[in-house]
Amino acid sequence: MIQDTLDNCSRYEVLSSRFAKAFAFLRTVDGTQSLGRHEIDGDRTFALVQSYATKSLDSALFEAHRKYIDVQFVYRGRETILWAPLAAMKEQTMAYDEAKEAALWKPVRDVTPLHLSAGHFAILFPQDAHAPCVEWGTSEPVFKVVVKVAVD
Repeated sequence: MIQDTLDNCSRYEVLSSRFAKAFAFLRTVDGTQSLGRHEIDGDRTFALVQSYATKSLDSALFEAHRKYIDVQFVYRGRETILWAPLAAMKEQTMAYDEAKEAALWKPVRDVTPLHLSAGHFAILFPQDAHAPCVEWGTSEPVFKVVVKVAVD
């Protein structure tokens, strides 16, 4: 897991050309993008533009992915993403679903809250279980882009 601001994204572009493409897209985000999927590099790198109100902690579920790394970028608003190692997940609520590219678990006790406000991002790898969209103090509207970066 990595947490930083978009101002420092060039440090992570060297990880792969897919990260460079992901951050090039994120630098164009201005809050006017249409919701839904945006093509960057086919199924290798694409963006999901979202708008929602953050949810309470008691409705949080942890998710983890196998094929994609998430780059979750908050453009407007603020939220908490709860993080824990995938190995710490105990009670699965949804087995891995290939179509959804995710598995889900109930929260565990020992978590690290990542507080993201406008301009911040988190990179979440397949070993990073995470519960996104959680309120940071109070529920508020968020405009967020999740770029999916293929692992292979």
